[in-house]
Amino acid sequence: MTRHHDGLRAADLHADYRSDRCDIVGDFYLPALDAAVSYDRAVGYFSASVLAVLGQGLNDFAASGGTMRIIASPQLTADDVEQIRAGYELRAVLEQAAMRDMEQAAQDPRAASGLDQLGLLIADGRLDIKLAYISSHDRIGIYHEKIGIFRDGQDMVAFKGSANETMPGLVGNFESIEVFRTWEPGDRSRAARISQDFEDLWEDRTDLLRVIDFTAAAHTVIQRCAQPATRDTELPLLDGALITLPRPGNSGRLTIPSELTVRGYQKQAVERWFAAGGRGILRMATGTGKTLTALSAAAQLSRLLYKRDQSLLTVVIAPYQHLVDQWCKDIAWFGVQPLRAYESTRSWYGKASSLLDALALGSAQSGVLVTTNATFAADPMQSILARHRGHLLVIADECHNLGAKRLRQKLPTSAAYRLGLSATPERWFDDQGTAALTDYFGEVVFEMGIGDAIREGALCRYTYTPVLVELDDGEGYLYAEVTEKIAKIIAAEGLSPDTDDDSPLGQLLRRRSNILGHAHAKLPALRREINARRNEWYQLLYCAEGRHPLSYEDGDPHEPTQLQQALALVGTELRMPAAPYTAETKRQERQHLLRQFATGTQLQVLLSMKCLDEGVDVPAARTAYLLASSSNPRQFIQRRGRVLRKAPGKERADIVDFIVVPPSGASDLQHETERRMVARELARVTEFARLADNEAHTLDILRPLRLRYGLMDT
Repeated sequence: MTRHHDGLRAADLHADYRSDRCDIVGDFYLPALDAAVSYDRAVGYFSASVLAVLGQGLNDFAASGGTMRIIASPQLTADDVEQIRAGYELRAVLEQAAMRDMEQAAQDPRAASGLDQLGLLIADGRLDIKLAYISSHDRIGIYHEKIGIFRDGQDMVAFKGSANETMPGLVGNFESIEVFRTWEPGDRSRAARISQDFEDLWEDRTDLLRVIDFTAAAHTVIQRCAQPATRDTELPLLDGALITLPRPGNSGRLTIPSELTVRGYQKQAVERWFAAGGRGILRMATGTGKTLTALSAAAQLSRLLYKRDQSLLTVVIAPYQHLVDQWCKDIAWFGVQPLRAYESTRSWYGKASSLLDALALGSAQSGVLVTTNATFAADPMQSILARHRGHLLVIADECHNLGAKRLRQKLPTSAAYRLGLSATPERWFDDQGTAALTDYFGEVVFEMGIGDAIREGALCRYTYTPVLVELDDGEGYLYAEVTEKIAKIIAAEGLSPDTDDDSPLGQLLRRRSNILGHAHAKLPALRREINARRNEWYQLLYCAEGRHPLSYEDGDPHEPTQLQQALALVGTELRMPAAPYTAETKRQERQHLLRQFATGTQLQVLLSMKCLDEGVDVPAARTAYLLASSSNPRQFIQRRGRVLRKAPGKERADIVDFIVVPPSGASDLQHETERRMVARELARVTEFARLADNEAHTLDILRPLRLRYGLMDT
């Protein structure tokens, strides 16, 4: 090969090159490389296998002091895509892909020799390599431009065309390039524009793209793989051969499992959500498959966008960590490994950032991120959501929680698609929060109540047993006192839509509820009821939170909690295998307890306060004792739904509800307070009895109480 010491003008370069008319490597690349003192290249793919093609030309270029700058998108294999989908840092995966190709190329002695030259160039500060990828909502895919610039110190040759800097790109494929030479008047401005485009790329000034340095990482693998160059030996060009290179696959998309039977009403729910423009709330009873319905909707949406060559980020927001874990299990069944985001920010933030990059890069068509309400509202997650520019679907499990003022203000307005899930989306005593939910998610587009679910066979039938217990004198007096204070605040200030648990009114309401929940007469009544069922398994027992309000009034804050007393009754006195399931129970222990409970041979009774209210799957449960239920319909509806889930061998559930009534000898002065208390309790009883198999018997039990307080219509 003749050296062109007179520069690029003497290399006899033409205006265009095409595979059917010439040898692009021999007629263009090698003569230009031989004449140049610098070579800049920006390509969709740069493969170290190209070093085997350029052979001696690269050796001579390096020996004569040439400098190189390379910008490329590495080729991603299916394993790379899976790592990105699983939350690995995108930069690390990109570097891994580029280094892997260098290591593979080193198996060929020609490429290994070229790697040695790259190592020398890097060590001398004459070669820099950067990796580029797309980072924008409206451009999904890899960086795929192909431009190059040769310089000889006086003139410049810029080119653009179809050829990648890979062995098949330069040898095996059918390619074409256009060449612009600065000494040709018609080419000068186009060459200058291509040169400026490269400089903007190099300095990471190009919209839609992100460019990161790869030089140091490349040098590491080069030092490990390179072989000493044979400077005086001609390395022949390889014969042209087509090489099949791995490309990203259809990654990250939710797919409805073939073994999943989607019920008719679930299909209808999804259809109505789509008909509403991909927004709305599904009011579905606990146990009717809200999660699977939502994932079916997300899978259909992902499929629709995929057909349009568009990606989708799905963000699931759930109240608690154990619900996040349950969602992740179901999402994995739909074919995607979701990213869990809770606890330490360090454990998920980098992965979430890489997931966004993967969606922008096109190495993942979709991704799913599952987080808790608390993590969702915090600044790190908010910054992630603010950064995303592509299609976004927000799924809110138990969406009523997001109506709270501190949470509803955090909901991303950029989400084109929104799906709220709740058996009871209305917020108790919070019309403003309820309105905010419908403003964001849309109206209720589908409803499946417990009665409908029982008739559809989605939930099991049940019997309902109300057990009347009286307040003692001290509890009755304290209840009347607190009620009077509540009435005064409401009369003076009204019932604020922003009333919360920490406000004076909220604290009083909670205290009054605690009086009913902790009534001393409940434990003896529980003993009778549970003793009658002591040979039965699969029993849930819901206790009141905290301690009895009178324990503080009497200066005895060390009185055992209701849960502690119930656990002693069931486990010690009645010798029934029992365990608590509370906020203090570690996550791994919770899973262990649920597995033991489901066997029907190891754990007979599971005691809880609130942790079994929302979302926890305990379908094996057949009996539920409601020692405490707030007047908020959401809580007792959730608890009923827990025990109505279907399970093999389960025909019917039994709900035992402890109803607090005033002491029989109360004074007439307290009559109106008592009447209102009974009315609140009867509202729950009426709802439970309405759908029970033994409704008539239940109403007979309560008839004397209704007559006593004139509540026959309640």
